[in-house]
Amino acid sequence: MLTPDQAQERAQDIVRRARAAGADAADAVFAANASSDVSVRLGQLEDVGRSEGEDLGLRVFVGQRSASVSTSDLSVAAMESLVERAVAMAREAPEDRWAGLAPQERLLHGAPPLLDLADHTIATPEELRTAARLAEEAARAVPGVTNSEGGGASTSSSVWALATSHGFAGAYATTGFSVSASVVAGEGSGMQRDYAFHAARHRAHLDPPEAIGRQAGERAVARLSPGRAPSGAMPVVFDPRVGSSLLGHLTSAIAGAAITRRTSFLLDSLGTRVFAPGIAIEDDPHRPRGLRSRPFDGEGLPVSPLSLVSDGMLETWLLDSASARQLGLEPTGHAARGIAGAPGVSTGNLYMAAGKVPVETLIGDITQGIYITELIGQGVNPVTGDYSRGAAGFLIERGAITRPVAEFTIAGNLKAMFATLVPANDLTFRYGINVPTLRIEGMTVAGG
Repeated sequence: MLTPDQAQERAQDIVRRARAAGADAADAVFAANASSDVSVRLGQLEDVGRSEGEDLGLRVFVGQRSASVSTSDLSVAAMESLVERAVAMAREAPEDRWAGLAPQERLLHGAPPLLDLADHTIATPEELRTAARLAEEAARAVPGVTNSEGGGASTSSSVWALATSHGFAGAYATTGFSVSASVVAGEGSGMQRDYAFHAARHRAHLDPPEAIGRQAGERAVARLSPGRAPSGAMPVVFDPRVGSSLLGHLTSAIAGAAITRRTSFLLDSLGTRVFAPGIAIEDDPHRPRGLRSRPFDGEGLPVSPLSLVSDGMLETWLLDSASARQLGLEPTGHAARGIAGAPGVSTGNLYMAAGKVPVETLIGDITQGIYITELIGQGVNPVTGDYSRGAAGFLIERGAITRPVAEFTIAGNLKAMFATLVPANDLTFRYGINVPTLRIEGMTVAGG
């Protein structure tokens, strides 16, 4: 795999070629990745995979017209053809008054922050197989587990580079390690499955495979013999591993494209109270070894920690340069660039700050409610905020989590859900998006 310096030179080279071919401006991304994964099932090796790839994407501007092309053929002839095709396409494209490179004066200059995103430790296929086997063995050892969908382990490394024709060039490397297990408990029509996994930038920070497997087994067994959920309006409590999806709905609603197209249920909410007082939602792209950390955004702008919600107030949109121009605002450093196409937006390590009460207190006064551990389907209307999803979890009775329930639906509207949301104090940083246990009042539950 190329080094970051070599990847950066690849991106700079194609930008120079584009300018020489007649483009008024251009930017390019280069991505290289390699990954290995091993899976076992019922103690036997099931699959070993290895993938490697290099891809390059080029965006060119001719006046206010632009075009994007991409390729995995990095030969000299392919590069020349790519540039010619991109410039020809741009000359025929419709004009877009908002498109263009990021403001030159806003570009990141100097050394990017050191985020420790790459681990030079090597995980061999034998070590991956051992980790996958230990995870599955621990899961199958939990009493009540009757079958396995397998244990897995993987390692990956990547290099990402960006260059623009107006003065930015940068690159960085990342690595990733993961272990997972998925098992089945029970027999016949009463079978239930669940899973556990952990991913980290550095191998040494992975949870032990035995702990991951044991958690998968315990989760599956806990779901056995589910009953029917009651129907009606009641408090709903989201486990952290599913509660993070609520922040995904928030970021989609405040993304620049949704605002410029006027397709967001939070369209007129900037500077207003969207959550209850005291709620804080932070984006931290500088977290060392963070799963979604990055030293610069997809347009070459610096990134920094930012409060999306402070004391319940919505503080910002998420803007790339095009949406910022359209709104008459400044880009926020959230541009995200794939190999093909124009930038979109994404957050870094997003999280909701911990609340002040333990989980036991959060649910202690609930006479009847639901604790959600699984969400099914995508029934969310981004324009109105209407929310309806299938779910599974556990009944809350007289302040305690009791028996499992399944095959029910929870519904509400995201505006009302955000307004009544209460976080517990159990925030841990385990994923790219993290939340504590969350309680929402008055959701409609439709039992099976």
